[in-house]
Order: sequence, then C-alpha cells, then structure tokens
Amino acid sequence: MTMKNVDLPHLRSVVLAGHAGSGKTTLGEQLLFRAGAIPRLGRVDDGTSHLDFEPEEQKRKETLSLAVATFEADGTRITIVDTPGYLDFAAEVVSGFHATDGALFVMDARGGVEAGLEQGVALARATNTAACFFINMCDRENADPTAALDALRAAFGNKVAPLQLPIGGAEKFTGYVDLVHRKAYRWEGGKEVEAAIPADLEAEVAQRRDQLLEAASEADDNVLTKYLEGEEISDAELEACLRKGVKESVLAPVLVGSAHVGIGLRALLDAFVRYLPSPADEGPATATDKGGNPVAVAPDPDGPLLVRVFKTAADPFVGRLTYLRVLSGTLRSQAHVWNPNRNEEERIGQLLLLHGKEQEAVGELEAGEIGAVAKLAVTATGDTLSTREKPLVLPPLDFPRPTLMVAIEPQTKADLDKMGSALQKMLDEESTARVERSDAGEQVLVTMGEAHTAVIIERLKRKFGSAIVTKTPRVPYRETIRGKTQVHGRYKKQTGGHGMFGDVWLELEPNPGAGVAFAERVVGGSVPKQFFPGIEKGIRETAAEGVVAGYPLSDFKATLYDGSFHNVDSNELSFKIAASMALKDGVHNARPVLLEPIMNVEIRVPEAFMGEVNRDLNGRRGRVLGMDTAGGMQVINATVPQAELFSYATELRSITGGRGTFTATLSTYEEVPAHLAEKVIEAHRKDAEASGGH
Repeated sequence: MTMKNVDLPHLRSVVLAGHAGSGKTTLGEQLLFRAGAIPRLGRVDDGTSHLDFEPEEQKRKETLSLAVATFEADGTRITIVDTPGYLDFAAEVVSGFHATDGALFVMDARGGVEAGLEQGVALARATNTAACFFINMCDRENADPTAALDALRAAFGNKVAPLQLPIGGAEKFTGYVDLVHRKAYRWEGGKEVEAAIPADLEAEVAQRRDQLLEAASEADDNVLTKYLEGEEISDAELEACLRKGVKESVLAPVLVGSAHVGIGLRALLDAFVRYLPSPADEGPATATDKGGNPVAVAPDPDGPLLVRVFKTAADPFVGRLTYLRVLSGTLRSQAHVWNPNRNEEERIGQLLLLHGKEQEAVGELEAGEIGAVAKLAVTATGDTLSTREKPLVLPPLDFPRPTLMVAIEPQTKADLDKMGSALQKMLDEESTARVERSDAGEQVLVTMGEAHTAVIIERLKRKFGSAIVTKTPRVPYRETIRGKTQVHGRYKKQTGGHGMFGDVWLELEPNPGAGVAFAERVVGGSVPKQFFPGIEKGIRETAAEGVVAGYPLSDFKATLYDGSFHNVDSNELSFKIAASMALKDGVHNARPVLLEPIMNVEIRVPEAFMGEVNRDLNGRRGRVLGMDTAGGMQVINATVPQAELFSYATELRSITGGRGTFTATLSTYEEVPAHLAEKVIEAHRKDAEASGGH
C-alpha cells in the first residue's frame, strides 16, 4: 500500500503506552488491519504479529522494542509507535514519547493501575503530551471496566474523564454509550450498530457525562461559567471543549472496548483524528543554534531541516536502521545532511515508511512525518540532523539509568574475538545499557533488569554470533593492616656458579588513605642503595596481588631498616624476592583486615512501600541517613555495601511492584564484618589450592 502526501493538519502520531499485557500490540495490529495497511491480522500469541517481529519477542509473546506503523484512515495519516510495557525496556517508551505528538494509554479492564501505566503517564506529564486512555479487554473474564475507570480517576485525578460508558462487563460486555452525543453502540454480527441506551444505565450516563463536562469545561471559560451555573451545554460546545482540552492537556478522555474482538476501535480512530493534536497544533520545537542560543522552529515542510533520531536498531544484514521524526523541513532520499552532535556529514540513503516489519520506500519525509533510514555512519539515538549552513541541536533524550550489574565473559575462546565488537554494535541500539570495567578487573554489563540482560544476551548470540556467560560481579575488596610489626625476609639459593642472596628487615605500619608507601632508614650500608628499587618493587607488586584474600593491599607503609648482602651473590632480584617474602609474612602479624566499597544510595519509592524498603535495607547492612519527599515520591538516602547491591534492582522492583528506582555512587571503604571477611578469605584459600597453590 503506498501512501499519498498529506498536509500537516492531516497527520497524527500516537505512542501506545501502558503496563505489560494490557493489549497494546494487539490493538495496534487491529488498527493496521482495519485500515488495510496489513493483508491479514497477526496475533501476538502465535508469533505472527507485525509489530512484535523480533524472535525474542515472539518467544516471550511480549513487546521488547518499539515498533512503528503508519496507515491511513478518513484521509488522515496516522503513525502509531507501539512500546513495551515491561519496565526493563523503559528506554523504548521514552523514545516513543519523543517521536510522537499524542499518547494512548492502554489499560487492562481486569486490574488496577500498574507501574507501566504510571510510568507512561509520568512521561506524558513531563513531555506535556496530549493523551487518551483506552480500557481494553472489557469482554474478558473478571473484567470490570467501570471499576477500571474509577481507578484511573483515583490515580491520576479528575482530568481523566469518561468519553464512553461500557454496556456490561466481562462476558456481558456488548458495547458502549457515547457520552458526547448520548448514543449507544452494540456489537452485533461482527460490527457495531447503533442501539437504544439501556434504561438501567440512564442515571449513570447522566453522572458520567457530568464528569466529562466538568473536565472539558476547563478548556473554555465561557463554557465553564455555563457549567457552574447549571446551564445546558450543547453537544457542539462539548465537542469543541474536548478538542481544545485534549490538545492543551487539561483533559484525557477514556474510551472502552476490546482490541481482540474489535469493539470500540472505530470510535478510537475517530478520537485520534478528532482530539489528538496534529503537528500544526503542537507549535514550534525549541532547538539551539551554533552559538548555543534557543531557536523556535515551527513544523513547516519548507522550513529549516530539523530531524530527531529517536531509536537505532542494529541489524547484521541491513546494518543500522535509524528511526527518525522530521520536526521541520523536508528530508529527501540520497541527500546530504549535517549531524551537529558529531560534527559530521551523513548521506541519507533510501528513506522508509514503516508498517511494523514491512517497509515502504519513499522519496521524502516532510515535517511531522516518522520514518527510517538504513546505514547511517555516525548518527546515534538522541542525535539531531540538520544542515551544515544552519546547524540546529535538539535537547538530548533523558533515559532512565541502568542499575543491575552482571559480570560477563565470553563462553569460548572463539567468542572472545567477537565479544568486543558485538557488544559495541549491541550498545548502539541499547540506550539504557552500558559496559564498563570494574575495579575488580571484570567487564560488567549494567542493565535495567534481569529480562533486559537476558534479551541482550540472546540478541548478541543471534545477531552477532557472540555467546557470553554472566555471573555475579566480584566485589572490589581491598586489604589493609591495623597494627604495626617488624619482619625479616631472607632469600638464599645456591646453584652452580653464582647464587642468589637477599636479606631484609621491614617495619610495617598502617598509613590510612595514602596507598602504599616505601621508606628506608638503613644504617651503615647493611643494604647497598642499588638494591632499594628491587625491594620497593617486591613490596609494591606483592601488595597489588594481595596477601590475605587476593585483593590489593593498600594504606600501609613499609620501612626498610636493616638487612645484609653478599658481595657476589646479591642482586636486585634476590632483594625483590626477600622483600616480597617479608611482606607476606609480616601482614599476618599486623592485624590484617578486609575493606569493602560502601555506596551512597538514593532510593525513590511511593510512600506505601517505605516500611518494607527500610526493612529490606537493614537486611542488606544498609544505614538510612535521611528521608525526604520529591515529586510525590519518598526519597531515602542511605549507605549500603556494594556487595549487597548487585541484585538490588530486581529486589526493589519486586518489593514496590516496579515503582521504586535507585542510584548508587561510591562513598568510601569500610572494614568488612569479621564473619563475612572469613568467608571471603576462605574462598580465596580454596581457589588458590584449586589452581595449584599459586
């Protein structure tokens, strides 16, 4: 199906957001099918959906990355961006909001307001996105669409107002009443037909229409006055208030239906066209020019070129597929554009309109349109494309920070060579994952959660043939001493010809916060100066390897104060070995302790979960330093040992139903409690024995 060109007022772009399992993808699939954009209806459960087309999505039967689909309805071109509801893939939702002008929040009629929906609404508020709600699955067992509507209003306020009233619920759900025009529609013989409003619903229709009037009248002072004085408001006045109210985000209307059956979809498309903003309604975007000054850029196909890159998909066959939204100007296939974020020119290849997994080649994308292009050389998610003559930059996308850490290593020797470049390509498409080298010398993958980690590992293997295994990261412990001691180290080896001879006396003492220090106060040349560097080297190298548990020994001072040498057999190496022996012996007599990294942690949770989160922190040896409130959330500041935090992202999510988040930064090093230190030392001893006593 080829698209004809349309003007700005006839464009709509809508992000589908909500909790996992609320039926967003099925809804998108139905809209595409009804508009004739896809030849047959795909199903998420069969793995035939046009929007969930990655193998990992088909296996899990859930959306893991955003998908874009464009279709036409009533002379309007509508682009939907389907996003995952699972919190591990929140970055995709952020990208979706930055690509579109409107949002549709999908909610399961069988449950309450869940974390994925809360997160979407918070994003809409932060980006000032116009929105509607769709209560889905009204026909399923245990569905109660009226209770779902009340739960929405309780969670998000009275701006959330019913546009429709369901007729029945669960297996008795047969249709809905349109509260604006006071007409009922029932599902009969596979289509919606107009019917009389059931008599037993008349009182509720009046009450719910009043909720809609109350919210909508906020958009127009004259209508508000009429409403407050109890005067009749006409359908036309209400309709005008709805349009204005939704576009200005003073109102979010709620529709009902069943995407699976197809009930309510005609009204939903109608709401997209009627109420959600076109790019022309959205007004100018704010970018910065070369001098860093803000510039307002209106959505005009003839204006300066301004393009937002909102997602990158790494594909081993097509190369990188870059998803973009044109905010101003016209982007043409085969054109040269400028990427001011990278200070480089990019050549645009063939532009594509996306219909889920199907792609349609187009010559150009105008202001307000969403599409994709393959094989850009330097452009990454969040970048801006414009022209060299008029370089403009949009503010960066603000993605959530990943907090779940796993250590990674290649499965086999063959995977080792591929791992680096495969990870690099993978990270191109993962805005909320990163790979870093830990203080314990491991490669650590940081992600949004366990599902995110699992999907990244599957994709690495499938797309780039690199198999990796994960394990809990090593804690970067340190060793130090608390006491003072004097120790003797003597190394003597007699072979044919020259032998080896080194003999030192060292004094060891704590040196808090100052690393490793070496000094000497040798009297009367008992150890000649030329051997000092060897002695220092022996101390520093042994300290780096650790003495007690295989972790770096730090914050101590070693002073050479006596020793002896042999005219022929002494050399730098003999003294290096003697010093190493002395240090290894001496540490055990100087009250050695193990230190662990302590993190400053900031945790944000809804108030209802405070008690449980604090109890859990106690179990993690955490110390709460203070509590505060910010943006309707409780903020807990605490210190927690890093050893207790590797899996905290998963635990916190489970305690708070996905609503809690945290960040952690290194604060200091503190002594490990004796019973835990013993375990670490014992584990090191066993490892050393297993590897042959090295």
